[in-house]
Amino acid sequence: MRRILIAVDGSECALKAVAYAAGQFSWSSDARITVLYVLPYLATSLWDDGHILTTQEREERKKVAQRWMETQRQKAGPLLQAAVETLRQGGIETDRIETKMISDSTDTADSILEETRNGNYRMLILGRCGHTGARRLLMGSVTTKILNHGAGTAICVVE
Repeated sequence: MRRILIAVDGSECALKAVAYAAGQFSWSSDARITVLYVLPYLATSLWDDGHILTTQEREERKKVAQRWMETQRQKAGPLLQAAVETLRQGGIETDRIETKMISDSTDTADSILEETRNGNYRMLILGRCGHTGARRLLMGSVTTKILNHGAGTAICVVE
């Protein structure tokens, strides 16, 4: 069985990576595709402003953090569904597709690499952020970090 991980973030280039995977693996009956979304890390300003919190402040911040995480999960749902639909339209059977969300990440690239290794994926597919001119030579910081630290992982970067 070929396990393939596609990391998505809602960007146009991430959706192109999903479409690429659909085109490449629709013929393969043993390919299993996981679409991964790593929730953005909770902004420091929501939980730490440099002073010791009272019990009431701690509880209030905990509620704010929970609401923020729930909002992020709600945003991720349609994104993951769009990726699944793109894969289905590309010929991947629904029973060969799964979605996964990581919500306890402090570093998106590290979380993607850890999931790739721990999940025994044979390939990781990423989108490359589209830039123009001289910036085109640069990729997003997540993609760059994954390329620099992903030794031993087959990585496909789609523009």
